[in-house]
Amino acid sequence: MPVEPLSQNEIEARLAELPGWSLDGDRIARSYRLGSHFAATALVVHIAQTQEELGHHSDLTLGYDTVSLTISTHSAGDAVTEKDFALARRVEALAPGHGAS
Repeated sequence: MPVEPLSQNEIEARLAELPGWSLDGDRIARSYRLGSHFAATALVVHIAQTQEELGHHSDLTLGYDTVSLTISTHSAGDAVTEKDFALARRVEALAPGHGAS
């Protein structure tokens, strides 16, 4: 079953429920600043595992002490779908208390 792109209003409503996340062009995005490079690397590993479980993958960037994600659904023409928000909610559960950078 194909995944349908969300409307601008649907995207904005879902973003309001995910503090720190924003629309970046045609993707949702968030960055996390952690206490060390090791902590950031560990978060990347946990996010990668979650993405494998969901069968849905983001663009994931590791910096010295930061992790950044941009998410869209490739099979929906790189539009934002509910799958993207499901992944974002799972990432939030992995990284509670980490501020956006």
